[in-house]
This record gives sequence, structure tokens and C-alpha cells, in this order.
Amino acid sequence: MHLRGLTIDEGIKQMTFYKRKGGAIVKEILLEAQKMAIEEHNVEYKSNLWIADAFPTRGYIIKGLRKHRGPRFGVIHYRYCHFFVRLIEGHPPKHYMAPEETGNEKMTEYIENLRKRKIWHGL
Repeated sequence: MHLRGLTIDEGIKQMTFYKRKGGAIVKEILLEAQKMAIEEHNVEYKSNLWIADAFPTRGYIIKGLRKHRGPRFGVIHYRYCHFFVRLIEGHPPKHYMAPEETGNEKMTEYIENLRKRKIWHGL
């Protein structure tokens, strides 16, 4: 689910209908970011924000041990991640992501690249 380029209200609405565990977590993060923008960064209207960036990064991985029967142990990995959200005040741009090229545009670009080829240091 791409959130970039959506208004904050639309992003929260999309995450409400995204029925996976991550959807609820991202919705909570968006609400927290909206609250932080109002309280700490003096944003006037809470719905006048749009999502410029929203991406996860890998956090710490802590290794633990689980005891099995007898002298055996198993390694458990406790994985964590960080989720970054950047909100910008104002209305989102009309086309945040460039529209996909049509087949004709791809074909003409490919042919142009073929015609630009050169053999360097050749005759």
C-alpha cells in the first residue's frame, strides 16, 4: 500500500480498511505524527497535511535463547524496525508519482537509445 502523495486523512482512512497487522500499526503512527505536527511544530489545521515520505528501516535484531528438552537450546531472533513519516503542510501535488509510460513511448525511447549508440575509438 503506497501512502506517499496522499492527504493525512486519506492515509488514515486507507489504513483503517487495510486488514493486516501492519495496517493498524501504520494508522497509529500516522495519528501520532499528525498530533506531533500540531503540538510541536505549530501546524494550524490538522487535516492540511500530506504524506511526503513513509518508509520502514531495519532496527536492532536481538538474539535470545529458548531451552528445549535436555541440553539443547534454540536461538530466537527478536526483530525490530523503524517507521519514518514526513508530513508537509498544504495540499498534495496533483501527480506525486509520474504516470507510467505507454507502450508507444517506451518503444520510441528504446529506438532512440539504439540510434544513439556509438563505437568509441572506432573508424
